[in-house]
Amino acid sequence: MVLPSPSAPLPAVGPLGERFADVRRIAVLRGGGLGDLLFAVPAVEALAHAYPGAEITLLGSPMHAALLTGRPGPVHDVEVLPVAPGIREARGQEEDPAATEEFVRRMRERRFDLAVQVHGGGRNSNPFLLRLGARHTVGTRTPDAVPLERSLPYVYYQHEMLRALEVVGLAGAPAVALEPRLAVTDEERDRARRHVGGGDRLVVVHPGATDPRRRWPAERFGDVAAAVAADGAQVLVVGDATDVESADVVVARAQAALPPAARGRVASLADRLDLGELAGLLSLADVVVANDSGPRHLARAVGAPTVGIFWFGNAVNAGPLGRSQDRMQMSWTSHCPECGIDCTQVGWTAPRCEHDPSFVAGVEVAPVLEDVRDLLGTAAHEAVA
Repeated sequence: MVLPSPSAPLPAVGPLGERFADVRRIAVLRGGGLGDLLFAVPAVEALAHAYPGAEITLLGSPMHAALLTGRPGPVHDVEVLPVAPGIREARGQEEDPAATEEFVRRMRERRFDLAVQVHGGGRNSNPFLLRLGARHTVGTRTPDAVPLERSLPYVYYQHEMLRALEVVGLAGAPAVALEPRLAVTDEERDRARRHVGGGDRLVVVHPGATDPRRRWPAERFGDVAAAVAADGAQVLVVGDATDVESADVVVARAQAALPPAARGRVASLADRLDLGELAGLLSLADVVVANDSGPRHLARAVGAPTVGIFWFGNAVNAGPLGRSQDRMQMSWTSHCPECGIDCTQVGWTAPRCEHDPSFVAGVEVAPVLEDVRDLLGTAAHEAVA
């Protein structure tokens, strides 16, 4: 049996279409959050490999622009999407039709040869993509979405990275990587190092998640933080402005369980880091402990070992693929703890109850701590009760 060389493309996910001719400009539509962007990175790498020399433009969010602008990688530039239903949501902002029309006009002037939709089921994104006037289009679609030149069915329960790879396979782009990779600059690491010190290893904790149902109780993150700080590690809690309160709970819980001499090993950096500095810090971490969230996916992309707490449905769509450097503890909650509605029926048409209890509260501290210590090489320690 002849094995492929390390530089050879991996097989495509799904059927591999013929490559389009004379593709010099590619647009990739992927709005949403940090994790949404990172799920699309392997697909963008595949496009860059299949169409060498083509300029790839990401149509994304301000966060995506902040992270990728000037960073080495396959994305040449980022165009920030207008606020529009199903395209880009922004709290407190409504669609400005004139701004949307201006965006479409500018994108048509760029004369994209290929436009790729990896932005959901296509009800809103496919009509939007078609307005850009690209010579060729590929993407996903639900039965009621308008078709693109080449489409594949959108079925909710599919890993997002593999879904995106299947989409670009329609354009003749086989995979070259199955998980996202993101370059971190020396300057970002240097800025992050200012916060590091006071322990023999670094554990980074992120207790937040956009969806409250994906949040493990902050007190349990605090118990994990206390245990690894007692082992001698430094623990830094990260997050944005919405995570400050949870981060403070983590720190207070951990410090209350530690002797005075060890309390300084646990601190919060929530709402104090920009995205580049966060990437630098995560790249320095020995382990990152987090919910299913953008920072956990960013940690994986910059090479940090991770321990993630996942609702089992999200594990299908967003869980890590490997286990040597990534561990996952899952909650098997299938019905809302408050009203009993079936929470496995998800997607565009599924009912969503008004309740936001944690769907991952059933995950205990002990297995999470065991995973953290195993990755740190300290599995022989006793778990904290």
